Amino acid sequence: MQVYNVTRKVVIAEEVQVAFDFWRRLKGLLGKPLLPVGHGLLLKPCNSVHSFFMAFPFDAVFLDEELKIVHIIEAMPPYRVSPIIREARSVLELPAGIVRLSGSRVGDQLSLRTCFR
Repeated sequence: MQVYNVTRKVVIAEEVQVAFDFWRRLKGLLGKPLLPVGHGLLLKPCNSVHSFFMAFPFDAVFLDEELKIVHIIEAMPPYRVSPIIREARSVLELPAGIVRLSGSRVGDQLSLRTCFR
């Protein structure tokens, strides 16, 4: 699945895994040595994340039900807990620096696109 920032007219990630069930959300990015550029993980439902036992920092993009950005944490370091973002319904985890590189901001509208290869 691809994530596109409609507001900025830029692709944020080409290959995004979606974690809809409890076990996939629980595991998240744990055990991965890094998150390659172009990849991401969408946690849904979700309004708070942690980075315990993570090997790398990541950008956390909090989204409401319509996929509008409601909060951003750039380069969340290992062993941290995000605040609970009440209006968030999902969180997109991306490689650190992608939010800044894409110019994404709170209020931007994102969309999900299915990619066929």
